[in-house]
Amino acid sequence: MDEKALQLRLGIGACVASAVLVLFAIPNFVTAPSNVLNVVLSPLFWPYTLSALTGVAGLALIAASLRMPNTGEPVNEASDERGAAILRMIGIIIIMLVSLYLFKRLGLVWTCVLAFLATAFLVKTRHPITAIVCAVIIPLLLYAFFTHVAGVAIPQGNFVRLP
Repeated sequence: MDEKALQLRLGIGACVASAVLVLFAIPNFVTAPSNVLNVVLSPLFWPYTLSALTGVAGLALIAASLRMPNTGEPVNEASDERGAAILRMIGIIIIMLVSLYLFKRLGLVWTCVLAFLATAFLVKTRHPITAIVCAVIIPLLLYAFFTHVAGVAIPQGNFVRLP
């Protein structure tokens, strides 16, 4: 499959997923009280927001695929490195098990930072600096939002307490 076909299929898949979420899943499976004062804290707000963003990303992928030339070159060639794939699978299992162990000791935020970093380097990211920055900033921003805006308690560790 060439890059143009891949982008088109991913875009169509994202648009279909967004439509299913907006038209069926969220209205039927997410309940929300009618007296929520802050719309951001409504249980319906974030599912609809993420579904809309998925749809926009899908439309952007479709538009990008329509502007791409048809090269006919495959995006990823099949690899004969079965051993490397099995080692990566074992590596991600180890990362998950270590994360389960660390949640109580380090807390949710710092464990997520370490798990993100370990996973990024396990799959040999082409953008290590971006991975490091995102591994630190995204969990901290999510912590700040859920703790200070939404008022949800995020599990803290035994060593470092976030404000």
